[in-house]
Amino acid sequence: MKRWINKRPGRLQKVALGAVPFVLLIALYQWGSDVRKADNPADKLLPSLSEMGAAVDRLALTASKRTGERVFWQDTASSLKRLSMGIGIAALIGLLVGLLTGAIPLLGASINPLITVISLVPPLALLPILFIVFGLGEVSKVVLIAIGVTPFLARDIYQRTLEIPAEQLVKAQTLGGNSSQIIQRVLLPQVLPRLLDAVRLSLGAAWLFLIAAEAIAASDGLGYRIFLVRRYLSMDVILPYVAWITLLAFLLDWVLLWLSRQIFPWYHHAK
Repeated sequence: MKRWINKRPGRLQKVALGAVPFVLLIALYQWGSDVRKADNPADKLLPSLSEMGAAVDRLALTASKRTGERVFWQDTASSLKRLSMGIGIAALIGLLVGLLTGAIPLLGASINPLITVISLVPPLALLPILFIVFGLGEVSKVVLIAIGVTPFLARDIYQRTLEIPAEQLVKAQTLGGNSSQIIQRVLLPQVLPRLLDAVRLSLGAAWLFLIAAEAIAASDGLGYRIFLVRRYLSMDVILPYVAWITLLAFLLDWVLLWLSRQIFPWYHHAK
């Protein structure tokens, strides 16, 4: 008799099993909404799926009378721009710092204590300072994401650099490679796929910093819209926006994984 621990789902079965919890959650939500609407038709806490659909239609498919733009897509574009810039800056700095401190022990001994201290500072506590220094524009939001994510990436790349077998470095030196050549041709190619893994892990924190910054000082963006309509208890707008942010985060993670598999197939085969 085949035991449960040895059973493996096929591709279609895996998709079906993965969809079951979402279908159950939607059905449970709709039931809860119907119960509340039966007691109070004007209830706003659990809007029906049709009410949320109407809100999405109003924001995503109907142009604003004031600006002529579709608010939903404008918010999405603004948030993705800030997020991509912040993560891009953090990835570049994290790669350089982590790689160099891991490859050069003297540099690591000097810089790593500072990185450790910076990583312990709550980034959101710096938000008022960033607004004072950089103003309420785009720069402060991008800098917040970069400050929040960079220490994690730098420490992760530092650790991944140290894990590269010392035998490879010895062989490279035997073949006459200098420090710069070893870093560029031996360490960097092996660290890059690990950088994409680290960026994927940092997406959740990056979204948190983005939404927090937009909620406090912004004129558009997903976080701005959520905190703008909360005063009206507009759950029919808030819930679709939260679901959209979740979907965007999932898609970004999937895209980074796809890119990693396309660019570094050897890394995933080794896994």
